[in-house]
Amino acid sequence: MSVDTAPNSSNWNLPNALTALRIVMVPVFIWLLWAGGTHGDASLSMRWWAVAVFILAMITDWLDGSIARSRNLITSFGKIADPIADKLLTGAAFVVLSMLGELWWWVTIVILVREWGITIMRLFIIKYGVMAASKGGKLKTVLQTVALVLMILPLGQLGTWALWPGWIVMGAVVVVTVVTGVDYVVKAMQLRRDYYANQGAR
Repeated sequence: MSVDTAPNSSNWNLPNALTALRIVMVPVFIWLLWAGGTHGDASLSMRWWAVAVFILAMITDWLDGSIARSRNLITSFGKIADPIADKLLTGAAFVVLSMLGELWWWVTIVILVREWGITIMRLFIIKYGVMAASKGGKLKTVLQTVALVLMILPLGQLGTWALWPGWIVMGAVVVVTVVTGVDYVVKAMQLRRDYYANQGAR
């Protein structure tokens, strides 16, 4: 979030509680998705539960940001914990899908290196200024969510043809993820240059 932290915001608020809930949901989601990776009626049920938990977690992501902005409940904890919770959830989905043999490992590695790399970079350059999420970054988040939902859904039960929508959207995710990652690096370098240029002008 690029909005300033509210001066008297307590960490004990609803948005942060939703963020904490999302973090707690990650191991539950991992267990359900892994258990749903085998065949049979029981595993199919687990797979649907994994879908439900993932979608619920993504709804809490939207809710905590919306509530924090509308009620001025943005905190330093929320700024740090919210993106970490997002990365843990989506990262878990990518890794487990690859472990189940349903997603190529190179896709997971490229996306996770970009996601965590940009997150770490933001922490390092925060002293030079805040780098807000770009429109491309927001598009990447939406595409990732859609792609993961499509791939977590047990569509393989219908036949291989039913998996194509997920693969196509995932292909778009890889392209947008790499392009926006490069864009963030360029912006970070520009932010650093501008900072030192302003320091030199004083």
